[in-house]
Formats: sequence, structure tokens, C-alpha cells
Amino acid sequence: MIGLLSWKEPQGGIPPRTVTLAERNILHTRFLCAEIARGPRTVEAALRRRVNAAAKRLRRAGVTRVVLPERFAWGAQLERQGLRPVSTLSLRRRLAADWVRRALTEAGVSPAGARIAVSAAQMTGELVRTVTELSLRHRYVLLDVPYGGEELCRRLRREYGISLLLGPDRPQLEAADALVLFDPRTDLRREGGVTLPLYDENAPMGALSLPPALEERLPEGADRGQLLSALLEAGTLRPEQVSASAFRGGEG
Repeated sequence: MIGLLSWKEPQGGIPPRTVTLAERNILHTRFLCAEIARGPRTVEAALRRRVNAAAKRLRRAGVTRVVLPERFAWGAQLERQGLRPVSTLSLRRRLAADWVRRALTEAGVSPAGARIAVSAAQMTGELVRTVTELSLRHRYVLLDVPYGGEELCRRLRREYGISLLLGPDRPQLEAADALVLFDPRTDLRREGGVTLPLYDENAPMGALSLPPALEERLPEGADRGQLLSALLEAGTLRPEQVSASAFRGGEG
């Protein structure tokens, strides 16, 4: 089971218990929720102790991954107790094609004629899906991957009639209108265009929303990317139900 940390504000002047644990269903997915009391006068030392206590209780219950509150500042304490945040990498990669299209449109670049470069350290299922989606939307897609790209090129040509440029050189990657990075590339020097670092959990994701009927069933204050990632992983949320604004991770 995945954990969910949240803040509990005092109500009616009655201070809540410092830490409470309870199961909660969110879109038919079970979470073990740890509510941590936090009022306007709660000092940081007290919050640190309560976070530590909540982490210990979650670990005793078998939890290893948690959805954190927005702008949570005590991640290092959770790690020391064996807890880690739910990863958003898979969600970021599912949204990559949408982010590219929207970012190019906002930059005034025609998506149809834009050059999209994708760089990765290895061939994975997520890379194949992302490159396929980008190739179906854009005429010029460049793929930089050490091995496995030839088979993907043949499949895209056979199934969709798409030509994929394999093995671009560094100047071509640097000059692309959009550069999608599955892994860091410290050797590239970008002077313009959109760059999507899909390996960076800390890069801002922009607004993520669901249809209104689902939105009203989500808890307030939770890290949106982590929560939606957990729901997608559980299969109770479908990728097409997630709507994303333009990526804000960076421009070259």
C-alpha cells in the first residue's frame, strides 16, 4: 500500500492528535494516510518530530512509498526512515508528447514543421511509446540512443510510413526546436528552443487536472504529480484522463 502524508489543521479551537493513521480510498485506490497536526503557531522542531513519528508508523505498517504534501520540506527525514516519494517519471514521460506540442505552440513554432530531438541512454518501453507519439504528431523526429533504434525505425516505417532520423550529431541536437531528454546531457549547449528533462523529478510539471467528476474526489494539498502517478500505477486512472498545461521545466 502507498502512504499519503497530509497536514491536519486545528478545528474549533480543539487541538488534534499530533499524528493519526487511517486507510482512505481515493478513486478506488487504497492509501494509508498519516495526518500530521500543524497549526499557525506550531514550531518547526515540533513539526520535525511529528513528521518523524508519522514516518516510523508508516514503515511499521509496511509502507515504503508516500505521496507528500505540496512543498514538503522534510524529505530527508523520510528517507532516513526508509520512505521515498512516489516517482513521477512515468507520468512525465506519458505527458511528453503533449508538453512538446503545447510548448511549441506557445513559443510560436509550428508543431508540424518543428524538429523534435529525443535523447536517451538506453531503449525502453517508455522511450518507444514517447518516440512513437512524437513521430505521429511531428514530421521531423530525431532519435539519439546507443542501440536498439534501428528496429524502432523499421517498425515505424512499416506500421505508419514514418521516417525517423537516427543518430543525430551534437549540433543537430542543440539546434532542435524541442529537445526531450530521458537522461542528462551535460555536453549539449542549447541557445534556444524547449528542453524537457524527463529524468528530473524536481522540474516543475505545470498544472495537471482531471475531469471535474474526478477532480472533486481528490484530496486537497497533496503533491499533484505524485498522487496522479500513484493512481495511474494502480490502474484506477487512465493516462488520457490527465490534462496538462505546457511544461515549465526549461527553455534552452
